[in-house]
Amino acid sequence: MAQVYLAEQASLGRQVALKILKRDLAGDETYVQRFHHEARAAASLTHANIVQIFEVGCVDGVHYIAQEYVQGQNLAQVIARNGPPDVKLAVTIMRQAASALHKSAEHGIIHRDIKPENIMLTPDGLVKVADFGLARITRDEAAPNLTQIGMTMGTPLYMSPEQIEGKSLDSRSDIYSLGVTCFHMLTGQTPFRGETALSVAVQHLNEPPQRLENLRSDLPDGLCRIVHQMLEKNPDDRYQTARQLILDLRALQIPGGGGDDECPDDLEQWTTHEMQALVDQRTAATQQLDALMKSATAQKASRPGLLLIAGCLVAALLTGAAIAWSLREPPLLADADPAALTVAKKETVERQIFYASMLGTEAGWLAVEKHFPDETDAVIRAKQERAQIYLSQDQFEPALEIFDEMAAHEDESRRAFGLAGQAVVYHMQENREAFVFRLEELEKMAGDSLDPQQLKEKLGLDPRMIELIHGVIKKHQRDMDEELAAKWKNWQESRFSDDTASPDAG
Repeated sequence: MAQVYLAEQASLGRQVALKILKRDLAGDETYVQRFHHEARAAASLTHANIVQIFEVGCVDGVHYIAQEYVQGQNLAQVIARNGPPDVKLAVTIMRQAASALHKSAEHGIIHRDIKPENIMLTPDGLVKVADFGLARITRDEAAPNLTQIGMTMGTPLYMSPEQIEGKSLDSRSDIYSLGVTCFHMLTGQTPFRGETALSVAVQHLNEPPQRLENLRSDLPDGLCRIVHQMLEKNPDDRYQTARQLILDLRALQIPGGGGDDECPDDLEQWTTHEMQALVDQRTAATQQLDALMKSATAQKASRPGLLLIAGCLVAALLTGAAIAWSLREPPLLADADPAALTVAKKETVERQIFYASMLGTEAGWLAVEKHFPDETDAVIRAKQERAQIYLSQDQFEPALEIFDEMAAHEDESRRAFGLAGQAVVYHMQENREAFVFRLEELEKMAGDSLDPQQLKEKLGLDPRMIELIHGVIKKHQRDMDEELAAKWKNWQESRFSDDTASPDAG
């Protein structure tokens, strides 16, 4: 529906995600209504685990939403990059996502499109649920029904059975979709897969999902039970509220942490991650202040003391804003060179790596190398990540420098990474001889096969590098086929260009 840009709000010097409705849809009143409906639904939800809407409007026929910019990656990217997270991190993500659903249910709002792409993770480990574009406000009977009869909305891989059938929905539908998302997060695959949306939908309606404990033996029984209860096809058999889900997640005894001791007794209290979010999230205080000021203005004759309270809140808010402004990080847009940005040292190398993986930037991985130079495995990981970032930006020289270093390494998986990277670069530079040589070396290491499974199991290449290397192999094969076809055509033309010649002659 929209294109999203990273922008800077000049008046406050803060970064925002600017969502602009595509021009070909702006002429359709239904789409315009849905676009603004997204903003109204999400703007009413002020919560640390929900992406905040700042402003919605239309200028010269351009409909836009300015919303909180979440620096990090979505859950789908994290799974693709790092594989399924460990149990403790997975439960943390589940609890925060469920907390967002609890808040939206309180406001009578159904998200309708919960999936990994709509769950953002910040470098500090905060979860943000994004994109309420398909939300329906259930408490307001006068709200326009923007979904046509017989038309379902959402993503089939994560839809609840009742959503697929076009039935009326409540918050339990979001709980099912979150269950599918959690299954994907914990196993690296969705419970139901198929070549068409229809085949997936039929499985959601009729087929039981594989048991989690059969796919990951390290998962606690309690966690498997929770996810499968979320995935019950009958809404009455699922968790009836997100609150019930959160309480069960809190009661889990996770090795290494994650139990009740890390959570407040009261569901409405801020979690540790939510407290971190308060530094940049002053919108709730602003809204409360606005409501208070309006109330004070209306009642100043009978309650003059209220204005004094409001005045104190104004002073406190301005003081807090001034302190936050003085301590703010410089806007990313102020410097085009990501390497020039500094990333602070974290408590442990593991946290530094997690932070870098959420940022997904050159600066983030350079910080790992800078702050933990003696952690060999971490430094190697950081270099590999930087190489792939350079490759994605067509910066072949710095990428090749790292790939060359890895290709000379004694460790087989690191050498394979280097050879694969070299092959990709040489293919892009149209150096066919060097490209083919690296492929041959990789084949020898993988046992004369460049099958993706062999590359993963024998050489330890990550999915992104496997995808890259197979992409260039296919491109190379197509180029070769076209070249051979051209040569054959030229030979035919030269062989039979003489009218006296005949295909039967000689």
